[in-house]
Amino acid sequence: MRKYNKYGDEELVELLRTHDKKAFTELYERYWERLFHTAAHALENKQEAEECVQDIFFSLWSRRETIVLKYAIHTYLSVAVKYSIIDIMKKRKKDRQYTKERLPFIDIVAPSAESTLLEKELWERLERTIELLPEKCKIIYKMSREEGKTHDQIAKELNISKKTVNNHLVRSLKDIKNTISSVVILI
Repeated sequence: MRKYNKYGDEELVELLRTHDKKAFTELYERYWERLFHTAAHALENKQEAEECVQDIFFSLWSRRETIVLKYAIHTYLSVAVKYSIIDIMKKRKKDRQYTKERLPFIDIVAPSAESTLLEKELWERLERTIELLPEKCKIIYKMSREEGKTHDQIAKELNISKKTVNNHLVRSLKDIKNTISSVVILI
């Protein structure tokens, strides 16, 4: 059995190219903590630092056959962690900028008493309109919208075709829309 901890980095990289998992494990154990501390210090977030380092080692394993190193593996890994940190920080900045740009469009004003009353009136009108629907339309509407059933489920339960279910829903929604539209126009 090989003693991988006695191999130098260059030998481990050569073994890595031949899919040697133990060589990879040795490189991982040799450099993971150092890379993690670098990432954790820069990112000030342990979880992001762990993900950063894991991604670097995943990339190393994925590219093991084609990787060409101009310098030592520790240099390669150190540079990789630094670029990864830069990418994470750029993403953070982009996310903050996006949030900042979107904030003016977020409605953070509490609803006024008038709008609350109007909403209440609208809901009451909707409930009255539903109750005035023809019996079959009302049943199908409630099964669809209040119980969340599909057209297939309603058709099977009521022993009617999906087309009939659809027709009743179309009529219900048309009646509701007409009634609600007239209320909204009045407001």
